Amino acid sequence: QVQLVESGGGLVQPGGSLRLSCAISGSILSFVSMGWYRQAPGKQRKLVATITRGGSTNYDDSVKGRFTISRDNAKNTVYLQMTSLKPEDTAVYSCNLKRPRVFSPSVEDFWGQGTQVTVSS
Repeated sequence: QVQLVESGGGLVQPGGSLRLSCAISGSILSFVSMGWYRQAPGKQRKLVATITRGGSTNYDDSVKGRFTISRDNAKNTVYLQMTSLKPEDTAVYSCNLKRPRVFSPSVEDFWGQGTQVTVSS
């Protein structure tokens, strides 16, 4: 099985920075992508950033230029560096890993428990 454990959330003032970490364990050698999603109160969860097995990255338009996703293969950890934070970035941030299903063209999702990020003065 696959386990994801996030850390690094907290309270930060507007304009500040935070770095989220997601430690991943289990059978992930064949993973397709790792990523970060967020869910604000009363809203649906949405993609923030992803990084593929080959290292390609993708960002939601709202965070481009402010957030950076990266991966440390040796530590099986994915990071989200967040800068110039805004109150609208307040949400629960969850780590995601996609892995191919056995004998199937589809992928399965694994999620962490989430970490709260609050941007407020």
